[in-house]
Amino acid sequence: MPNLTNYHSHCSFCDGKAPLEAFVESAVGLGFTSYGVSSHAPLPFPAKWALEQERVGDYLAEIERLKKKFCGQIELYAAMEIDYLNEEQHPAIDYFQQLSLDYRIGSVHIVYTPEGKMIDTDTNAENFKQILEQDFRGDLKQLVAIYFESSMRMLEYGGFDFVGHANKISYNVEQCDPFLTQGEWYKKKLTDFFALVAEKELRVEINTKAYLSKGCFFPRIENWKILKKFNIPIVVNSDAHRPELVNAGRMEALEALQEMGFRTVGELHAGKWVEMPLEGMGCNF
Repeated sequence: MPNLTNYHSHCSFCDGKAPLEAFVESAVGLGFTSYGVSSHAPLPFPAKWALEQERVGDYLAEIERLKKKFCGQIELYAAMEIDYLNEEQHPAIDYFQQLSLDYRIGSVHIVYTPEGKMIDTDTNAENFKQILEQDFRGDLKQLVAIYFESSMRMLEYGGFDFVGHANKISYNVEQCDPFLTQGEWYKKKLTDFFALVAEKELRVEINTKAYLSKGCFFPRIENWKILKKFNIPIVVNSDAHRPELVNAGRMEALEALQEMGFRTVGELHAGKWVEMPLEGMGCNF
């Protein structure tokens, strides 16, 4: 069977564009074997794109309801995409570890300026350029260095199953300086990051959300050779925010992985991560 799974998705409990059940119905309709819901975890300040802490109980209860409703049709999993912010807010803190989640995603969206101001790196290119000029005085290397410092600290703290959209900042960086990501300084930052991922025995997702709109994956396809070098296990996820996009870009990612010599991809089976062979999946690569 094809790798019809997805473990990074959102819904109207956070910044998704439809109720949770609509995403599950879409996955079932496509023949998915398993599907994980991973709303943006609560933050210590109001954020329209994150799950409110007061609604966590409702969120988990709704997933349990749907697990029962679709029992026998699909394996459903409860998760959260948890931001690393600082030593007080990250995936490993007791609050997130004590929640009845099936797995956790660790991601970096927000970083701090040298003056301590929080800024969101996961924004459109125009906003990113304004942030760069206003908060970093145009010093792109400083912004990138801070992003990777936060990403490395997230790995050190741990508390999650796989890294969400690694090196996603690269797209916005290239809109400011198309050559920076190709230089040795940036490549070393990225290699050091993936080396620590391997040391911590974590998994990395190939995030396909931007494939239809931007023609790229995160991490970028040119970064995959580093994953292969360090034998980092992977999982392919669509990071869907709309029900019709639960499978967007995933078959293309699987094909590219096989062409680059990857042999397996991670899936959840009965709650356990299993390495499934890419070859012979029936995807007609």
